[in-house]
Amino acid sequence: MRIVMSLLFLLAAMVPAAATEAGWALLRNGGHVVLLRHAITPGGGGEPANFDIENCATQRNLSDRGKQQARKMGALFAARAETTERVLSSRYCNALETARIAFGDRIVEPFAALDQPASGTEVTAEQKEAILKEIRAFAGSGNLVLVTHQEIIAALTGQTAREGEAVIVKPDGEGLHILGRIVFN
Repeated sequence: MRIVMSLLFLLAAMVPAAATEAGWALLRNGGHVVLLRHAITPGGGGEPANFDIENCATQRNLSDRGKQQARKMGALFAARAETTERVLSSRYCNALETARIAFGDRIVEPFAALDQPASGTEVTAEQKEAILKEIRAFAGSGNLVLVTHQEIIAALTGQTAREGEAVIVKPDGEGLHILGRIVFN
């Protein structure tokens, strides 16, 4: 029984690794769109009651581990993927900080449609359409990265993502099709 459990654990560990390698293979060729969930933040749930989009002191920010994870993301994108042409980010500090640490200030553009919906509300049709419009318009030879939140990724793909996980997508009819994933531990 112990051998079976060990093999199951090993197999479970290998599946994300294989998916991650397939994701990097896609990004090496460029021309792809990546939905990237922000790096690790402490706590959970949503923003504090005194939340102010203009004041990072009122928001959930990256932990030290999250900052380290964002640096790792940037290093791996630089080493393993075609150039990142453009980075759109939620205006929330945890997403902006992830984007700026990973890709640098010069290419990061705040994009309100990527913002997390207010507590107790859902992603609006207008918000989804604004994001899909950017994705459909992308025709670069590098990659487009959109740094956002779990709620946005779930609304666009029907799937969740871990903090610091990249979901590679392409337009498919009225929605998006997932091509691959990259997990940053």
